[in-house]
Amino acid sequence: MEEIRKNFIQEIVENDIKESDGKINIVTRFPPEPNGYLHIGHAKAICVDFGIAKKYNGKCNLRMDDTNPAKEDNFYVEAIKKDVEWLGFKYDELCYAADYFEEMFNQAVVLIKKGLAFVCDMNADEIKESRGTLTEPGVESPYRNRSIEENLDLFNRMRAGEFEDGAKVLRAKIDMASPNINMRDPIIYRILRMEHYRTGNDWCIYPMYDYAHPIEDMIENVTHSICTLEFEDHRPLYDWVVQNVDIQAKPRQIEFARLNMTRTIMSKRYLKRLVDENSVAGWDDPRMPTIAGLRRRGYTPEAIRDFCDRIGVAKSNSLVEAALLEHCVREDLAAKTQRRMAIMDAIKLVIDNYPENETEMLTTENGGDETCGTREVSFSRELYIQSEDFMIDPPKKFFRLFVGGEVRLKSAYIVKCTGYETDEQGNVTVVHCEYDPETKSGMSGADRKVKGTLHWVDANNCTPCEFRLYDYLLDEREGEGLDFSERVNNDSLIVKNGFAEKSISDANIGDSFQFIRVGYFRKDEDSTSENPVFNRIVGLRDTWAKLNK
Repeated sequence: MEEIRKNFIQEIVENDIKESDGKINIVTRFPPEPNGYLHIGHAKAICVDFGIAKKYNGKCNLRMDDTNPAKEDNFYVEAIKKDVEWLGFKYDELCYAADYFEEMFNQAVVLIKKGLAFVCDMNADEIKESRGTLTEPGVESPYRNRSIEENLDLFNRMRAGEFEDGAKVLRAKIDMASPNINMRDPIIYRILRMEHYRTGNDWCIYPMYDYAHPIEDMIENVTHSICTLEFEDHRPLYDWVVQNVDIQAKPRQIEFARLNMTRTIMSKRYLKRLVDENSVAGWDDPRMPTIAGLRRRGYTPEAIRDFCDRIGVAKSNSLVEAALLEHCVREDLAAKTQRRMAIMDAIKLVIDNYPENETEMLTTENGGDETCGTREVSFSRELYIQSEDFMIDPPKKFFRLFVGGEVRLKSAYIVKCTGYETDEQGNVTVVHCEYDPETKSGMSGADRKVKGTLHWVDANNCTPCEFRLYDYLLDEREGEGLDFSERVNNDSLIVKNGFAEKSISDANIGDSFQFIRVGYFRKDEDSTSENPVFNRIVGLRDTWAKLNK
């Protein structure tokens, strides 16, 4: 597996190892909330968390940060486990924040006994209003100076279910004049009567993330709690919890820039909205930037890891071109996929001087070099070609078919166009040609050169297919302050029917191919024996490589 490049996080870890005289055992964690599917942004975090642990012979846990029963489900837990393993990472332990609820409660009691937490009766709006602003300090709660005994009594009664939801909260007692609003007596527990997917109805109070997360890290002996930049302002609260609860481990939080990518939604909340509103076919819709969607579309774990390695780990946010991810998958697929011929928008090509009712088998290569081997394809009098490969009135330098023009049919013969047929609307339906039997590929007389080579499919021996051509969910309007719903790309999915060479019928679900001159495709789970379905992974044109030579 690839190692991540040298970065500032590694420098911090190496310095910590040096200061401990090599005695520190590195432990990291990847802590998703099981309230949705992982997306490409999470893939970057996974590579960082697991990459650091691997580089320094440490451990990396997969932890479900499940402290909010309103949104979480075991369905998402299983999806997350599958995605992490598919990306090629093996976690040392599978942990759940919910398994630490008792310890979190006990540590809250510790804070109360130290005079560092109090039960507050203010409602959510009152607390928000009392927080102050960036330039004005907050106002202390009238319940801030309750006695330790009263706070312990109220907190235990909160746990026992004596109060209604929202009637009371437990707040840390820090500093209402702090320049960091996160430190102005934040809520660390709230009352919430809702069944938890893991603990059922055992609890009616639940810890807030900023309180729970450092305790989870301490329980698991995490040494470096790596997270994205939006948590930088929360680090003082993280450190406050670490210093004031009675757990020996002292992890440190490090923030790095999250992944932002052009034409890509990077919010689980928005992605869930697309699913809930049936704007896509589910979390694994191949247009979705979820790991499940990328997998179904045909992206490889190797390509995704390569992409994460190339973008690196930075201290400030930036926007990455989605074309780079496409470039990575093209490079990976080019080395491992076999080539096949497939036709969309088909028109028939009839070779009038080819013997009727005759079929011959031609040898063609499977891939880009001789190591890929060869296969046989059938060839007969009637073929399918792309409609765009014939023009009635072609422009200059059009090296495909037109009346009087010659092309080579790939791995077959040179043919010359003699005419065409149209339907009532004037659309070309049949192209007529004659072939030169002395120009068969591989024959001694086959060295006559023509400028165009076309792919084709034997009309009498082929497999009808459905081709799903995917594009980005969002249009190209970046940075205009638009909601994603205003940028929906209405052409993000185009379905075409066509034909592929007969051998494609033997492909398994998940098999990927390069369809010559068309792009890379993967056989989809919706396929049936009568209707194979292929998802376009990416086209062949690599815009990123051209711009970054």
